Amino acid sequence: MKEARMSEYLTKSGLSVHPLLVDFVEKEALAGLPVTPDQFWSGFARLVAEHAPTNARLLQRRDELQSQIDEWHHKYGPVANNPQGYEFFLRDIGYVLPEPENFTIETTGLDPEITTLCGPQLVVPVSNARYALNAANARWGSLYDALYGTDVISREGDLAPGAGVNTQRAQAVVERAAAFLDETLPLQSGSHRDVTGYHVEKDGDIRRFVVDTSNGRTTLQDSSAFVGYAGTEQSGELVLRHNGLHIILVINPASPIGSAHRAGLSDVIVEAALTTIQDCEDSVAAVDAEDKVGVYRNWLGLMNGTLEDRFEKGGKTVTRKLNPDRQYKDDHGAPLVLKGRSLLLVRNVGHLMTTDAVLHDGKPIGEGLMDAAVTVLCAMQDKVNSTTGAIYIVKPKMHGPEEVAFACTVFASVEQMLGLAPNTVKIGIMDEERRTSANLKAAIYEARHRVFFINTGFLDRTGDEIHTSMEAGAVLRKDEIKNERWIASYEDRNVLIGLACGFSGRAQIGKGMWARPDDMAAMMAAKSGHPSAGANTAWVPSPTAATLHALHYHQIDVFEAQRRRHNQAVPPLADLFSMPVQVPFSLSREEITRELENNAQGILGYVVRWVQQGVGCSKVPDINNVGLMEDRATCRISAQAIANWLRHGLVSRDEVTATFERMAGVVDQQNAGDPLYRPMGENLQSVAFQAALDLALHGADQPSGYTEPLLHAARRKVKARNAQKQ
Repeated sequence: MKEARMSEYLTKSGLSVHPLLVDFVEKEALAGLPVTPDQFWSGFARLVAEHAPTNARLLQRRDELQSQIDEWHHKYGPVANNPQGYEFFLRDIGYVLPEPENFTIETTGLDPEITTLCGPQLVVPVSNARYALNAANARWGSLYDALYGTDVISREGDLAPGAGVNTQRAQAVVERAAAFLDETLPLQSGSHRDVTGYHVEKDGDIRRFVVDTSNGRTTLQDSSAFVGYAGTEQSGELVLRHNGLHIILVINPASPIGSAHRAGLSDVIVEAALTTIQDCEDSVAAVDAEDKVGVYRNWLGLMNGTLEDRFEKGGKTVTRKLNPDRQYKDDHGAPLVLKGRSLLLVRNVGHLMTTDAVLHDGKPIGEGLMDAAVTVLCAMQDKVNSTTGAIYIVKPKMHGPEEVAFACTVFASVEQMLGLAPNTVKIGIMDEERRTSANLKAAIYEARHRVFFINTGFLDRTGDEIHTSMEAGAVLRKDEIKNERWIASYEDRNVLIGLACGFSGRAQIGKGMWARPDDMAAMMAAKSGHPSAGANTAWVPSPTAATLHALHYHQIDVFEAQRRRHNQAVPPLADLFSMPVQVPFSLSREEITRELENNAQGILGYVVRWVQQGVGCSKVPDINNVGLMEDRATCRISAQAIANWLRHGLVSRDEVTATFERMAGVVDQQNAGDPLYRPMGENLQSVAFQAALDLALHGADQPSGYTEPLLHAARRKVKARNAQKQ
């Protein structure tokens, strides 16, 4: 779409606003609300005028602190040379701040998915309606489908999936599901493997869950686990509960799967993605008013329940929309309603970027200010999400308590301009920048009246660690960094500080993403560590992964894990600041080349889709052809790693350029089947290739090492060229 010229902008309370945004706000977002267009625009103008100077000052403070840290490393070298001096220096310059006295967060009005229920969390680009709907509907998932379709069940030999249904594989799925039921919902005698019938029997005013086995009738060890039912004696659904999560046994002897089961069990449905972050940030490529309105429109549709998407699948047109609630009767025969959708949170952008969708005194405004106002406005249309009226905003990439306090002040201004009660807007703090990690207790204190989660984002956190220590020396290889003491300290501090601030039973403590969506067996082996560590939730890359990860929350009682960890000592700041540098000459040229190629391939594979097609999150094969979920956070790591090695002479500018040119051909081959893809290897002057290369060559000079400035500029250039061709 052709960008509006300045003369086409509309004046709203002194702001120059893109006509697409005006139309959306006034004709869609405000529809039916007790807020007039004049009230919105005048309030928004006051918001911008009041908070833009503070936003600019906070960004300047980031640069000042980084310059001082760079100077310290120039003088003293790596932190390991003088760890006590480094920590004293950070306190002296105000990077590390005094901790507040002990306190307990005071947030009220939160939904149970945040406070008392524990389970997986999805993150999905809200710009893609189909993905957004799939994630919202991932509250419930078929365990049979998740097991059959992934490598959790071996794909070797007789269990290999084929064109049709592999009956041996299907039987392995049924046996695995029965083992899960035995572990989670054990019978008084026998095993779920031996069940010949599941029933509901009336006993006076009460309905009881009974089970027939080859050895006679039995029931559950915990009779309170049975909570509801629907259907008839011959077919229907039986609702059970364990650790607060529901498990639904689907009885349908007439179905192909149920007919092969002695009890007619055709599926086991598990409560999976309790919460979903609808993302406006790292997984989204929204660079102008057209893109932003598309993001906001999808978020509005999720809030008012109208979002739909139509697509072709198997030669048929499929319409996807939000699932309704699930209707049952409880054990007394009274109505029982289970929420049909994940509780939706929205992630705004951070404080850095600006947008020319709105101009103030002729200059682009802070994009975060616009996100705050418009996403909250859209959430006021909520008809299907929060049962308490809460509005959940995840705020990323904040550097320290002052920036958290600023975000809370902005949300308070938005509440006032829209007539909302104080603290209606809740804030999720992404603990993904080192200054926030080092001052997490103080950051939580600033948000104590509205905080609903803290979450480790180890990808951005690693990128920030590399950039903050850019001048200390050559960084370790990416795989080595994952095993460093500072990462373990960071993860532990997030949980333990959250517990000390009273999060247990009041708010979420979260963990980061499993980045290999095709490796579900490995995920099941590894990701149980997240609830075991005391995390209420952890990120997963797909609805299928959410279904599988949900099993961990049955195996592990998170609140018991939190009680166990509550009084553990918080790792000291010395651990948090302990990332070592590469020992000089410890890597061979082959190892350096391999790491450089892997990073270059990841950057190119991600950036080319971002710039050419506006795809903000991609599954990109690494150098070993393992598909990895890539977004701006992973791209930030790779770009900063190359920039660091370039800075310290492990690689040269010519070597980096030659590697990118060589890997462009590899990425072209990987995308050969995409009709929308434009090869880079035959056009090394393309906008996409040059943007990817610039992220590496100029990564050290980017603000906090972020990729957004270069990516946004490149995508806007491509969109402008495409518009000229139309």
